[in-house]
Amino acid sequence: MKYGIIGAGAMGYRYGVMLQENAGVDVDFIDTWGPNVAKVREQGGVDVARDHQNHHVVPINIYYPEEYQGHPDVWIVFKKQMQLADELKRDASLFHEDQYVFAAMNGMGHFEKIAQYFPENHIIGGTAMIATVLNGPGTVDFMGPKGSEAMHMSKYAGHIDTTTKQVMADFKAADLNPIWSDNFMGMCMSKVVFNAVTNSLCTMFEIQMGQFIEYPGVKDMATQMFNEAYDACERAGIKLIETRQEEIDSVETVSRAYKYHYPSMYQDFSKGRPTEVDYINGYIAKIGREHDYVCRVHEFVTHEVHLAEMMRQYRHPEIPVAEK
Repeated sequence: MKYGIIGAGAMGYRYGVMLQENAGVDVDFIDTWGPNVAKVREQGGVDVARDHQNHHVVPINIYYPEEYQGHPDVWIVFKKQMQLADELKRDASLFHEDQYVFAAMNGMGHFEKIAQYFPENHIIGGTAMIATVLNGPGTVDFMGPKGSEAMHMSKYAGHIDTTTKQVMADFKAADLNPIWSDNFMGMCMSKVVFNAVTNSLCTMFEIQMGQFIEYPGVKDMATQMFNEAYDACERAGIKLIETRQEEIDSVETVSRAYKYHYPSMYQDFSKGRPTEVDYINGYIAKIGREHDYVCRVHEFVTHEVHLAEMMRQYRHPEIPVAEK
């Protein structure tokens, strides 16, 4: 099978490079960020490291949408939620009736947009517990030891078919370690509620996941936020694929495994970009409101992250305090 990556960012590079190098399949990358495309072409590929070590350039094919002439069997989409609608519109001429699409983006809201361009039974959803950092144009850092990758897959509509089985087989060969689920919404929301704790709180305090888990009150904070999210989902008829306790335990397990990782929301925040909090904590709060349940903590955290975004304009260099 041939794959086309829409969005040559942190996760787009991770999936594309691992499919190309480990599974031996053909991969093309589509991107619209000029400095990224230029850097890859200049250095002959993407600079890949793992946990800041063993930098090496992996040759890849990268194109702007307007110059691409290929016809992948499956598109893999990794864009920020706020950018997706414009990206799909720009790429629309590349989409064909026989193609499938896979997306494992953070937050919720992207599948409805993708369904405007692809048949619902050609859409494969996923969640990825895979930490990756885009250090700059054309350079990416895979976080965590080899074999630590973990992800889930499910069909947006319909049953698992031949193409979907082949995608899963390629992901296995790529060492992405996919697990199949027949519970699409439960799969998606299990990742959303996890990110609603780690991503949002690490972003507000500008800390790595390993620093976050050092605070002894993390378990109590996570329990409160997970309970609220699970209560909202239960009222909406959504059964998550992990229990409340499994989600609570995963905060410590994942945070320690990726102790040097800054979550993707912080990566956006630190670069002055809008965050995806509306599609994570805000989405949980939306589910609650739609089912007569107020998610007070998630409503508050959504506002607090937006407040932190706005406060960036008032930052000044620290002024040394004179000793008395």
